[in-house]
This record gives sequence, C-alpha cells and structure tokens, in this order.
Amino acid sequence: MSRWKVLPAELDPRVRQLVMRLRRLKDHSGLSIRQLAARTGYSAKSWERYLGARSLPPAEALEALARVCGEEPTRLLALREVAAEGWRSTTERPPVAGHLPSPEPAPGSPERRALRVALVAGSVTLVLAVSSAVLVTVRLMDANSGSPTATTTRSAAPLAAPAPADASPYPCRIQRTDGRWYAGNSRTQQENLAVGNIGPDVAEAQCLLRRAGISPGGIDGIFGPLTEHAVKAFQKRSGLVVDGMLGPHTWKALRG
Repeated sequence: MSRWKVLPAELDPRVRQLVMRLRRLKDHSGLSIRQLAARTGYSAKSWERYLGARSLPPAEALEALARVCGEEPTRLLALREVAAEGWRSTTERPPVAGHLPSPEPAPGSPERRALRVALVAGSVTLVLAVSSAVLVTVRLMDANSGSPTATTTRSAAPLAAPAPADASPYPCRIQRTDGRWYAGNSRTQQENLAVGNIGPDVAEAQCLLRRAGISPGGIDGIFGPLTEHAVKAFQKRSGLVVDGMLGPHTWKALRG
C-alpha cells in the first residue's frame, strides 16, 4: 500500500472523502503513479495533484480510473459532484497553500447532466427507504393505539398482528461458515462502501459490527454517521487504516 501524505486537517470533509476513495482504488489496483498515467491518459503530475488534494480531478479522469480498476464510475462521479461543493466553498475564504480549487465544468455540460441524473437516482432510492421506515412506524403506532378513531377506521378490514417493536427489514442471523462470520444479508467480501450507500451489504456490515461489540445504531441498511463512527472504531481496534470506509481489508476483519 502507498505511503500517502496526511491530508490537511482544514480540508473540506467532502473533498477528503473523494481523495481517500481515489487513494484506495489506486492502492487496490497495484499500479504506480506512472503506470496509472499510462493507462488513463492523464499525466503522473496530474494524478499526484488529484491524489494529494491539490486540484479537483475532471470527470473524464475519474471515468478512466474506474475503467482501469474495474469500478462502476457512477459512484465516483457522484462523490466528485459532492466534493465540488467543497472546492467552491474554499473560494469564500483564504485558500490553503498548495490546495487551490480547479475550475468547475460549465453549467449544462454533458458531464453535469450525467452527475445530476446519478444524484437524483440516489436521492430517490434514499427517499423510498425512509418512506418505508416511516410507514412501518405509523402502522406500529396504529396497531398499539386504543383510540376510537383508529378502531373505526380499520373496522372494515381484518386486523393484522402488530409487528415486534424491534422489527427490522434486515434481521441479523449470525452464523459461522467455513471459518467466516455471516449475518444472512450479504456474502460480499470485497464491496467498497462509504457514507451514503444503502442496501443489504450495509446491513450485513452493521450486523457484523454489532457482533464485534460495536454498535452501528439501527440495522437499517443505511450507511450514515453512526455506522461510519462504528467502522472507524472497529478499524482502530483491528489495526487497520482508519478512514471510516468499508473495503476488502475491513470486510476480512469483520468476517473474522
């Protein structure tokens, strides 16, 4: 793994998340900076600036990196769109020496439209997940309510048995198979996850974190601040790089 320079403490967290993701991909690829430059068409000095948080990489560079590493580019482009807000915010205060923001793509460009579509799709998925959780909560409240209104409203249909108070769409069924721990939601050992991801892979990690004695909050399949804090605590305890993101090394330690 490359010996990376520590990023400035004052660096915007959104920019930090993108740079850390790029560094992890570069490390996992096993390529040197020169090899990465040869395969992506961007110079070694350009990649040194991108990986050192001295300039914001263009979308085309991220797409080239994704192809080289076998990664889905949509996630990288979405992270770049969020990080771009961090670069813009630096123009409103004195810039950090050696970390000047790069120009942003023109509004209405194909790159901006592609990123906007990716972000909208992610937002819709998150809204649907939150809506489902709210619906479950409302039904539980109705089932436990003894008010005449609730009884009258549901009298025309058979009453369903109220769900347990700790019901979760992702139950933790911990078991050990072939020397590894599994929770019944996903069997991945390689998926890269970070704040903003949702789904069964996240729920699997939450269950395994709880098994390890570190609470990630609820087992809801949403990678939020509580889950990120739990991942960092587990990484620190396991002697791993503490970046709050789930990658192959952290999965291996969780699977035990």
